Amino acid sequence: MDLSPKFPRTFFEGEGGAYYNWSSSESAVLGQAKVAAGKLVLKPRGFALPHYADCSKIGFVLQGEKGGAGLITPGGKDKGTAAYIALQKGDIIPVPLGSVSWWYNHGPSDLIITFIGETSKAWVPGEITYFLLTGAQGNLTAFLPELIGKAFSMDANKAQKIARSQKGVLIIKLSQEEANSIPVYSTDIANTWTRSIENSPPDVAVENGGSFITLTGAKFPFLEDVGLSATRLKLERCAVRAPTYTADGSTQVIYVAKGSGKVQIVGLNGNLTLDDEVKTGQLFVVPKFFTVTVSAADEVMECVSIITSPRPVIGELGGQDSVLNINPSVLQISLDLTSEITNQFSKMMKIGTIIVPPSSTM
Repeated sequence: MDLSPKFPRTFFEGEGGAYYNWSSSESAVLGQAKVAAGKLVLKPRGFALPHYADCSKIGFVLQGEKGGAGLITPGGKDKGTAAYIALQKGDIIPVPLGSVSWWYNHGPSDLIITFIGETSKAWVPGEITYFLLTGAQGNLTAFLPELIGKAFSMDANKAQKIARSQKGVLIIKLSQEEANSIPVYSTDIANTWTRSIENSPPDVAVENGGSFITLTGAKFPFLEDVGLSATRLKLERCAVRAPTYTADGSTQVIYVAKGSGKVQIVGLNGNLTLDDEVKTGQLFVVPKFFTVTVSAADEVMECVSIITSPRPVIGELGGQDSVLNINPSVLQISLDLTSEITNQFSKMMKIGTIIVPPSSTM
């Protein structure tokens, strides 16, 4: 199984921005694990046309201070009502399966959002397929104008314009006049639709080591609608995230948002399945029940990820909640150690943390 970290490929580039995706043909584990990812880059006044996708996903806002999204969830409690949501760096926004969204950059610099999702119901497992509602490849374009006219109770000429006037594809750049007409996105509904994973209180914070937070359905109810949870790991230079695994059979997909480091994944029969360097912009998959550890290089490293469960169960090998924190005699026999080393090992688990600063590894 090839778990090596991958950079995305270019899917679309235009005046208004670009979209990049990770292909299951280049990374077979995406299809095997039924997960997928893409990265949206909107330039100032860049507008991603209304669309829906065949998977549930979470968007991580990596850059930008004045982004916005429109979201309609057909099966949600606000059926048929559009929410206009303000976005900025550090926010996450869940996007349920089949919901319609559009994205706009009000700011003076690029807006960058990485989407990571679960594709068990997708047209192509391991990839996000988008269905555009407008534009040159939009659904309305394919229907006969006469049928559009009947459906919307208007004459054929107007129906023709509705269906085929927009010549752009996926992402366009608005004129200043068009930009002025875009609805103001609201910060008042942020607690319903978004969370700042960057500014939320961390679950774990270690001096000179870093911090870690998981947003689950219990903390952020909207995550229940997408069946996913989100994590953010920040490691200070040379710090280590102790080994961990998902105990409920869920899969984790990790994107390196900043810095570089090393990742090791242990799979079946105790085999080291991955031992590689990772860099900013790369993505890798941790299959269900596999154990993973990440360490930062000589710089700060930040990772964001999804877990394919809104309430994941995590097994820790290090720290006070370690699954190895068992009876010393059983531990000594299991590891075939002297009592002295066993006692030291047990003691360090009782006082240790899941993030280890560099001074603790010497």
